Amino acid sequence: MKISYDIIKSLLRTEKGTRLMRQNKYLFLVDKLANKIQIKKAVEDMHKVKVVSVNVMNVKGKPRRVRYKLGHTSGWKKAMVTLKEGDVIEVVST
Repeated sequence: MKISYDIIKSLLRTEKGTRLMRQNKYLFLVDKLANKIQIKKAVEDMHKVKVVSVNVMNVKGKPRRVRYKLGHTSGWKKAMVTLKEGDVIEVVST
């Protein structure tokens, strides 16, 4: 079994993620092999909050070209976590 810090890689700080924080929803970059149950337990363990639901999305890599060679970026998985009303994850701005 993986530990929480292996499952949750980082909090996604995007424009959409910032708007969702007002609705008590947070976006996380997670391990590609993690499932909803593991993500829920990891967030509750790391941030000491109660998770109501978890939605998971697989993001495909985009094709890229560097000079004459074709390639693509790697795919990744993100999770949208909805917290119980009143719970908040503290986000530190850098």
